[in-house]
This record gives sequence, C-alpha cells and structure tokens, in this order.
Amino acid sequence: DSDRYLLELGSCRGGMSGSITEFGSLVLLIGDFHVPTRKGDIPACFKELLNTDKIGMVICTGNVGARAIEEQLRGIAGEDCKIVQGDADFDFSFPETSVTQVGEFRVGVIHGHQIVPWGDQEALSKCAGKLGVDILVSGHSHKHSIVDLGGKFLINPGSVTGACNSLGEFDVVPSFMLMAIQGSSVTLYTYEEVNGETKVSMNELKKHT
Repeated sequence: DSDRYLLELGSCRGGMSGSITEFGSLVLLIGDFHVPTRKGDIPACFKELLNTDKIGMVICTGNVGARAIEEQLRGIAGEDCKIVQGDADFDFSFPETSVTQVGEFRVGVIHGHQIVPWGDQEALSKCAGKLGVDILVSGHSHKHSIVDLGGKFLINPGSVTGACNSLGEFDVVPSFMLMAIQGSSVTLYTYEEVNGETKVSMNELKKHT
C-alpha cells in the first residue's frame, strides 16, 4: 500500500528501517501546480503516494490554479492546510505568508516571486529571519532544493506537475516533498517523477543550536 511504499522508498535509499507510523504525522510540501493553464494534472504515480491518511499537514507554495486542487489539498489535512498566494493565483485570496509550528521547528512558507532576484539564497535567508522561522519553504523556480544557510533551512519542493516556470523553462521534473520531524531532527523525502515512475531521495537535517 502507499504508506508502506513511502517509507520503503526512503529505506532503500537512506538505509532506514521501521514503519511510517514511527515518524508520526507527515508534512506534505507541495506547490506550483498551474492546473489547468500549464499542466493538466499531477502524475498518476504521485496520486497513489498521496492517497494516505498519514499526512497531517499540507504546506503549499501556491499557484494551485484550480479550485479542485485547493479542495484536494484541504481534503488531505483540513484546517492544517497552509496555502500561500502565488503570482498566478489570480482568482484566489490566499495569504502572502504563513508561519506554523511543527514540533520544535517554526516553519514559514512564501511563494517566492517576492524574492529578488528570484531564488536568491541570501534574500531567502533574510526573509526567514524576518518571519522568525527555522525552515522557509518557497517555490516559484519549479526546481526542488534543500539549502542550509545562515542558520536557516531553505526548502523548495519544486513543481508537482512539472509545469514550465516563469522563465519559460520546460525541462521541469515533477516533484514534491514529505517532511517528518522528530524532536530536533528533520527527515525530508524528495519525490520525483521520471518516465512515469517515482524516484525518491532522503535528507536528514538537524536543528541549529
């Protein structure tokens, strides 16, 4: 089933053992859908993975595109669904930023188009400082990344549909992330769709003291 598959994927890459329930509730990091303007839907292999009751919170970087996508996200986590306004979310009125507490970490989210130049790590780190967060989740570039800078973790889950970005780059690999927090440790699973199949990598982060 999808729950077992999620951690089996993580296990084979990261040498981890145990079941998904040992990690408690998972946080879904997702965004830049651009449905239906740039892409029709998320990859089928992702849909299977996201069909789980182990996701307790959704943090979305915006550009959902369609009401149906918003409803799907809220259906996963209810009130614990944090969606921010993307530069293409013309028919929505999401907040510009959102900050929430997950375990020992304060986690903030912005879409990312507010950062100039786009994707600038120093500017993102300063934004994290202004929001008073340990982890800043952002999108806009449509390229997933995990950066440790200035005592902050800067995380970009990429585009879950593989939509082209604002620079007109079409070679975008669909991706999203799952985040599990235990005490002062974060385990991040990055899922990519490659030729119709899911590929996963794992990163472990420790809170700065």
